[in-house]
Amino acid sequence: MSVSVLKGPLLLDAPVVERRVRVQLIRHFEVRCGSEVATLQPGAQRLIGFLAINHGPRLRSHVAGSLWPDAAEDRAGANLRTALWRIKQAGLEIVSSTSTHLQLRSAVRVDLRDAEGLARRLVDGADSLVNVDFASLRGDLLPDWYDDWVIVEQEPFRQLRLHALEALCHRLSMAGRHAEAVEAGLACVAGEPLRETAQAALIRAHMAEGNPNEAIRQYRSYEALLGRELGLAPSHALTDLISGWPARS
Repeated sequence: MSVSVLKGPLLLDAPVVERRVRVQLIRHFEVRCGSEVATLQPGAQRLIGFLAINHGPRLRSHVAGSLWPDAAEDRAGANLRTALWRIKQAGLEIVSSTSTHLQLRSAVRVDLRDAEGLARRLVDGADSLVNVDFASLRGDLLPDWYDDWVIVEQEPFRQLRLHALEALCHRLSMAGRHAEAVEAGLACVAGEPLRETAQAALIRAHMAEGNPNEAIRQYRSYEALLGRELGLAPSHALTDLISGWPARS
């Protein structure tokens, strides 16, 4: 998907957002202003969602064409102006605009950006494990939205968060934090039950904790699921993980 990006100075942020605004895109859409949840019409929701996903200034024509691809250019432009008006009517001064470009104000917090940053640090091994909170890595990006501009971003984020959860599971196990390692492994498996690397991370976490029964139970559950869904068997590498670990009666 081609994206039009403003070359040169960024749009000004004045006026300043008075109350802290947070846009949630993971699991579901929500705009929270302070302690209150904003009530927004669908067009306004989609505009905020688009600007939150596509960070930085975007051409008005590109935004309108992406949000209303089946509408004529003038109709799409009118829809965009209506969405902007409705955002202001909801009491949200969160969109910076010029005659040509739009973007969310920098004071607006977007959970997707925070989650992506955390995930990349975990994958790179750069993030501290002290009080690590991976709740933002448990859900997908706007799973109930089916616009093309959302769909193209959903899979990259899903893969990033699953890799991060696998890395976190391994690192927590190495640090002897077994309960948290298992929790991270379970979150990864829940995100994609057929993902063998996720299953392997969870099985290793059970073994590191000294629970061969749990490791073998997890392996057998995956083996049954893989056979039922794809007609396949686990790889030799995964099978070798539990060889020599007979379950205790």
